Amino acid sequence: MTGWAINTADEDAIALLPESTWTAALRQDGTVHEVKGPDGERLSYQVAEITGVRDLTGWPEGTRLIVRRVKPSRRDLKKLTAFEQRTGWRYQIVATNIPAHHGLSGVPGSGQAWFIDCLYRDHAEVEDRVKAIKVGLGLLPSKSWQLNAAWVLAATLAADLDAWTRLLVLHDEPDLAKAEPETTRMKLYHLPARLTAHARRRTLHLDRTWPWATAFTTA
Repeated sequence: MTGWAINTADEDAIALLPESTWTAALRQDGTVHEVKGPDGERLSYQVAEITGVRDLTGWPEGTRLIVRRVKPSRRDLKKLTAFEQRTGWRYQIVATNIPAHHGLSGVPGSGQAWFIDCLYRDHAEVEDRVKAIKVGLGLLPSKSWQLNAAWVLAATLAADLDAWTRLLVLHDEPDLAKAEPETTRMKLYHLPARLTAHARRRTLHLDRTWPWATAFTTA
């Protein structure tokens, strides 16, 4: 599964699609995938398949093209093609070889256009995590192979702990659940607090004005 650079042949194929073929794009949790429009309104992504109306001669057998469209935002208006300006939509295409009828083994509905679109968009989150861990992996501390190997192991463990922390205890905090490690470190790990001991008990005193105190104690 990969992105597909749109050309005029693709736009001609998209133009052949009747409106009834477009369906709402979904997020991984099953909710409709929406974005904020130029005037603040909520706009839904829509998906369809152009495999049957696009000449794929020369491409591997089983290649499918899934197209996604959304009303363009203000920052996209200057980058639209003539076709997109005429239709009022911005388009993106994904190429895949996942079969339409069988899909992925044991996953009902995985051959549908909306499923493939959702699966492809989730790759962006994977790439974000890889980008985050590269910060640590790019700062090898020594000329020693053994020390650098230990550093890489520590960096990957830290990335795993960060990911599971966000997944398990920060899922109710949208700003923190999807935050970069640097943001999480600033807001959650480097907390302004004082640890005291009395009567064999330790008490952590948080700053009352700290914006993320509730998120920290809940986590």
